[in-house]
Amino acid sequence: MVFGRSERRRKQEAPDPVTLKILVAGGFGVGKTTLVGAVSEIKPLRTEERLTEAGRPVDDLIGVEGKRTTTVAMDFGRITLRDDLVLYLFGTPGQDRFWFLWDELARGALGSVVLADTRRLEDSFAAIDYFERRGIPFMVAVNCFDGADRYPAETVRDALDLDTEVPVMLCDAREKDSAKDVLIAVVEHAMHVGARRREPALP
Repeated sequence: MVFGRSERRRKQEAPDPVTLKILVAGGFGVGKTTLVGAVSEIKPLRTEERLTEAGRPVDDLIGVEGKRTTTVAMDFGRITLRDDLVLYLFGTPGQDRFWFLWDELARGALGSVVLADTRRLEDSFAAIDYFERRGIPFMVAVNCFDGADRYPAETVRDALDLDTEVPVMLCDAREKDSAKDVLIAVVEHAMHVGARRREPALP
């Protein structure tokens, strides 16, 4: 059969890229919005509102006293890791009163990054527990804030009582390359976990 020029061109076109959904989670003020904005190749969608006096009794600002806004629904961004692989990033709200949104945001997610701040490490437990209970692969990325104490990844792992298979790495959520390394790591981890779950059980 003889192909016309347009048919040959269609035959050579690259297939549509695989798109994966990744959550960026963690406590209030840990840097989720910053990380999504640092790597997104599109203008990120943000749902931030100013903190008000009305929210002071329920918003714990210890350690993040300079914070003036908070995410009330989600952040959204996109990054192309390869020609055939695109990540859609969904940053979750960090405050307890917005947790009802997490189930919808988590639907269809390949995996999640749990951002942690060593000044408020206990704020990470709720997100870690959420993903462990739902079987969603996750990793912990310690956002190294200026002036915050820095600890080795294994020290953080012990403090958070994480399984040995959960990756832990240090990052700077403001830096594109650092944030991109985190996303590559969580995709690789989630795919590894998925492949292991698909392996047939031994008799």
